[in-house]
Formats: sequence, structure tokens, C-alpha cells
Amino acid sequence: MTFADVVKLSAKVTVARMLERDDFTKRYQGGLPISIHEFFYPLMQGMDSVALESDIELGGTDQKFNLLMGRTLQKEYGKDTQIAITTPIIEGLDGVQKMSKSLGNYIGIDEEPNEIYGKAMSVPDELMVKYYELVTDLSNEELEIIAQGIKEGTMHPRDAKMKLAYTLVRMFHGVEAAEAAQEYFVTVFQQRALPDDIAEFVLPEEEFEGGKMRLIKLLTLLEFAASNGEARRSIQQGAVKLNEEKLTDPNAEIEIASGDIIQAGKRKFAKLLRK
Repeated sequence: MTFADVVKLSAKVTVARMLERDDFTKRYQGGLPISIHEFFYPLMQGMDSVALESDIELGGTDQKFNLLMGRTLQKEYGKDTQIAITTPIIEGLDGVQKMSKSLGNYIGIDEEPNEIYGKAMSVPDELMVKYYELVTDLSNEELEIIAQGIKEGTMHPRDAKMKLAYTLVRMFHGVEAAEAAQEYFVTVFQQRALPDDIAEFVLPEEEFEGGKMRLIKLLTLLEFAASNGEARRSIQQGAVKLNEEKLTDPNAEIEIASGDIIQAGKRKFAKLLRK
């Protein structure tokens, strides 16, 4: 599109129409600034529908305005109008904002079984039924029994979460992986024992200085932390243990012997080896 085309496009929608979008309305009423370029996002998404001559557009309920903009612009350009289908938005593990990888409050369908299971166990109690309804393959009858059990207190929230966690792992990794992940969770978290299948990691001798290694460097080497800053925060929050003893000094330099067990958070373990 030329800039002239863009100007013609912007002339097809009024400011009043744009202010019908919920977040724009709230900001306008609250006296918060709205930049002109923000109006172009729904216009660009709408033009996708025009260019593709789409029959159906699928999106979350938070995209309703943009989906309908596609219908508006299709009509303006003499096209058949698309059907807009919306799906509910699910809150993330923080229980507040919608699930998003960028916010880190998500469960990834391609994550390891133990990671999926552990994350599912941190779903807020009040969101369990919603997770069951929107992301599992259980039947409506099964969902009704679970929802009723949670409501009446005949099903313990922990048991409901374990069933949810098991179901999610089973859906994406199979029954065998779900059984193993549940056994791992019970062993490590409920019985407070170390898992049997801890991965081994050989430490390069050149990383040691005077026979010691910085704790932050160890966490990044193991990929238990993506950066020094993340490693520092994990240590300060008390999430790091060496041989089940908590380490809280981010500046610590530690001595390591073969067979030592390092733990970060609830799901990351490594058996350290030196050669």
C-alpha cells in the first residue's frame, strides 16, 4: 500500500468507532493518552481480512474489536464479510494477566512432562475449573463431577490439581509420561525426597578458580538460569540448594565435589561431576 492508500484506509473509520474499543474507551475516559498510531493496529489487521478475502477469522475474546474491524473494512471494499469466532482467554499461573510466554505465566505444551506437571500444580485454586473446561479433553460429565466436588468440598483442591496436572501431561506426552511425572512430583514435593533420575553434568575444570566456582556461574552453566541476573534473583529468593542446604549469598564461591547435588527451584536438579 502507498501512503495515499493508507490515508484512504484511515478515512473509512471514524474516531468515534475506534473509541468503541474497550481499552481505548477506558483510557479516554481516564484522561490517559492515546497515540494515533495505536488506531492503525485494528486497521492493519482488518486489511489482512480484505486482502485475504477471508471467510472466517478466529481469535480470543480480547480480539473481538479487531475481528469486527475486518468485517467493517471488507464491506467498505466491496467484499463478503467474514464470520468472527472468538474463544475465551485464560489467565496465566499468576491468576491475574492472560497466559503469555512473554509474561512467563504460561504452561508450554512442548515442555518436559515434569515441568508441565509442576506448573499445573501452581494454578490458583479459583481457576482450576476454568483450566479443566478450556484446556483438557475431559467430557462434560467428568467436568461437572469435578466442578461439583470442588464447590462442595468433597474433592480436595490438591487432588483436583493433581488430576489436572496428570491430564495435561497425558494429553501432550502420553499416559506413561503422566504416570512418571506424578510419581516424580509425589516423591520430590510431597515426600521432600530427591528424585532418582537426576541428570549428571560434568563441570569443565577451566571454570574453577582456586578450586572454587562462583555460584552464579554454576547456575548459568547448568542453564538453570538464562542470565546472571536471573541466577542472582533465584539465589536471593532462597530457591537454590547444594546437597539440600540452602544457599542465599549471590556472591558465594563454592567448593564442589563429584556427586554433589545442586537444585534450583522445585524442578531443576543436577548431579555435579569433576574429572
